[in-house]
Amino acid sequence: MIIIPAIDLKDGCVVRLFQGKLSEQKIYSRDPVKTARHWAKQGAQLLHVVDLDGATSGVAKNLNLVKEIVKSVDVPVEFGGGARDQETIKQLLSYGIWRVVLGTKAVQDRAFLKRALTAFKDKIIVSVDARDGKVMIKGWQDASGQLKALDFCLELKKMGFGQIIFTDTAKDGALVGPNIKDLKSLIKETSLKVIASGGVSSLEDITKLKSLEKSGVAGVIVGKALYEGKFTLAQALKII
Repeated sequence: MIIIPAIDLKDGCVVRLFQGKLSEQKIYSRDPVKTARHWAKQGAQLLHVVDLDGATSGVAKNLNLVKEIVKSVDVPVEFGGGARDQETIKQLLSYGIWRVVLGTKAVQDRAFLKRALTAFKDKIIVSVDARDGKVMIKGWQDASGQLKALDFCLELKKMGFGQIIFTDTAKDGALVGPNIKDLKSLIKETSLKVIASGGVSSLEDITKLKSLEKSGVAGVIVGKALYEGKFTLAQALKII
């Protein structure tokens, strides 16, 4: 299992939101490149960069920053937020992005998703963002009808995806612990490898997720807990 620090970008700054609500944001840095370097120096094996402006608008907005982040660190960077066509995916990969995270477009257009999987294979991953068991889209601002997260994950499995990111949006930024129950259920029902996201608040949470590694938890994305100093990346890395 790997620990993946999150770098959420909005208006050129590193921010964290509460449950994805744009009205409840806190700025942690006005220098995202410096933040990326910090996590790399602390031992991060992968960075999770999200363009919140892109996620809500549908068009990636912070591409220059993303390019600088990739140039500034020696660890892989995955990027999501506004990647909704193959040209954008190609552009991001040309910058040196290790993997592109798809969300809204993956939910709305299965034909696109199948083409993207054929073209880019493991260079893309789908983030299944759920609230009360239903899939959320457009930066978590909208529900995608009545699409159940489990049903969507089973579709992804059938398409050929072996790993997903799963976020409980109700827990994200809330520091209340991850949704272990839904994670266990999702892994059992789909046999997918899962990168867990949302709610991590303590080293105990990291330990709980680590105990699910053999079941299928491949990694955990950590944001607010690191920025608020609940624990250090070094401490978390000792657990895994």
